[in-house]
This record gives sequence, structure tokens and C-alpha cells, in this order.
Amino acid sequence: MADLIDPWASFSLDYDKLVNQFGIGKISDIIDDIKNPQKLMKRGVIFGHREFNEINNLINQNKDFAVVTGMMPSGQMHIGHKMVVDQLIWYQNKGAMLSLPIADLESYAARGMSFEKGRQIAVDEYLTNWIALGLDLEKNNVNVYLQSQNKQLQDLAFKASSKTNFNQLKAIYGFTPSTNIAHVQAPLVQVADILLPQIEEFGGPKKVVVPVGIDQDPHIRLTRDIAQKLHEELGFLTPASTYHRFLTGLTGDKMSSSKPSTAIYLNDDTKDAVKKVKSAKTGGRESLKEQQELGGEVDKCVIYEMLLYHFIDDDSELEKIRQDCLNGTLRCGDCKVRTAELMEEFMEDLKVKQIEAKEIAKTLI
Repeated sequence: MADLIDPWASFSLDYDKLVNQFGIGKISDIIDDIKNPQKLMKRGVIFGHREFNEINNLINQNKDFAVVTGMMPSGQMHIGHKMVVDQLIWYQNKGAMLSLPIADLESYAARGMSFEKGRQIAVDEYLTNWIALGLDLEKNNVNVYLQSQNKQLQDLAFKASSKTNFNQLKAIYGFTPSTNIAHVQAPLVQVADILLPQIEEFGGPKKVVVPVGIDQDPHIRLTRDIAQKLHEELGFLTPASTYHRFLTGLTGDKMSSSKPSTAIYLNDDTKDAVKKVKSAKTGGRESLKEQQELGGEVDKCVIYEMLLYHFIDDDSELEKIRQDCLNGTLRCGDCKVRTAELMEEFMEDLKVKQIEAKEIAKTLI
């Protein structure tokens, strides 16, 4: 029996197993065909895809396409979320339409979050930080909206619901007869979120790409199936997707908005963020002697991951850090000091940008 992926719960991840089980392609197989790939693609952080080759062809031909990614406003935005913004900036520079739903219906159904609180979190945490991180949300080809306030979305979600049944949703999500109906409805609203850029008001059918973590693949599979069923009526195309690895939390577990001990939040005080870096788990050995003899376990190191995902743009510089760790010449303490300095620079710059960004964010929804 195939494993189920629960998009709303934490679970252990075997990326290779999930790629094989759910028929996901490898980015590494097409990376040579991508002009100026986003750095996370080159580094294997973005590791999988469905039909990204079609998106790549559209980019190369300067043709229309859209990118969709949402935010569920139920907690603080942490540095792991930055990788999604970095991808959106890359797509925006490639000419994509951006469609950015704020999943307040889902946060109400899955987290019990009020609509008022959800909107506040969306403005103060997500939209403010997305803008501060460099995403331009004031361009004409950007659509930011609250699920609860979008009539077009609700109409499309109703059409999507006519193309599935409870048995299919149960097979994908593991729903039981006792599942709250709002929780059942939430995936259908997400289907509509992903398909919304294809309605006539946004220029009609076009290819859409959705950058997600592997935990969101159930939504992608459901959307692709429903898009095929709506093709004859509405001309919709199946959405493409890319899949990225999660940034490991400070304690070695998955970074989580709901677990402060695992995360560096973008609204943290700079001194607190630096302190968290200095206390983060490394791939160091038990003793300096053992480190020099055996080398560090770089692929288990949270500090190295921060450099890989966020703070070192030069691939050759990053490779030198990796090799110095593996051969034991780089001490964990020295690497932490460097990373803490980079974190301090990043956070100080972000704090300045957040002030103006928050004023812009208030005008968007």
C-alpha cells in the first residue's frame, strides 16, 4: 500500500523514496537545459519536478506562464520560508505572472485561525517580509488575495468540487468519515488557487508552476487530475511543480513556525537570531582530535545548510567550506562565527527594509 503524505502534519522525509513512489522527475536530469538556473536548483535543494521542462521552454521563448505559491497565515515566518521568496524573485525576473493566495480559509479549517487574525498575520509577517526580501508585489502582473474575499476563486472551487468525490480525497489525504467538512473543502480551494491564473480575467489558459515542499504534493496531484477534467469546459492545462528540501531546524529537526526552539524568525531581534546561530547543531565530531582525523559530517550540519540555502552565493566559496569541513581543517567554532556574522548582516538589512515594506503590505489586501 502506498504511503500517504499529510500536508498539515510533520513527518519524516525520505526524499528518494517519495520521488520514486509518486513519479516525480529529478531536476538534475534537466538542469543543463535551464539557462541561469536558480541557485537552489544547482545545489540540489530544489530536487524534483513535474513538467518543469515545459515551463523552461516557455521561459526560453519569452511566453506567458504563471507561478502560484500561497501562505497559510497561522504562525511566524522563519528563515526557511526565505527559499520560496528567492524562487519567486527568480520567476518574476523571468517574466512570470505571480498569483499569491493567502490561505485564510485553510488556516481557519486546519488551525482554527479567525479571518481577522489571519489577515493580520498575512500583512505583518508574510507580505511585509516578502517585500523586504526583495519581491516586488506592486507590479501589474501580481495578484495577491485573501481566499475568503475572492469570488472568482470560490466559483472555481465549486467547479473543481464537481470533478472529484470523497473516495478520491480519502485516497489522497486519508480523510475519514469524521473529518471536518471544512477540512475536506480546503484542498478544493487550493486546487482553485492553483488554477485561478488560467481564467479569462487573467488571459485564459496558461501553464502554471507551483514551487512547494514535498509535503504539498497531494494538492498538486489532485489539481492535475481536476485540471484534466476541466480541460474540455475551460481549456485548463495541468500545472507544473517543483519540490524543495526543507531547511533543517536549529536542533536537527524540521524547522517549524510552531516550534520556537527550531527556528530563526524573520521578525526576531538581530541579537536573538545571532544567538540562535551560535547554539545551532553542527556536524562536528566529539573532539577536536576526532574532527581533524575524520573530518566533519557536513551533511548533518545546520550551519552549513544556512550557508548553502541563504548566505553564500559563490559556488566555489561554498565548495571550499564543504571540503575544509570534510577534511577536518575547518573548525565548527570558526564556521559558526562566520555564519553568525552573515546572519547579523542579513537581519540588520532586513530590519531596515521591513519598515517601508509593512506600509506597502497594508495596501495590498
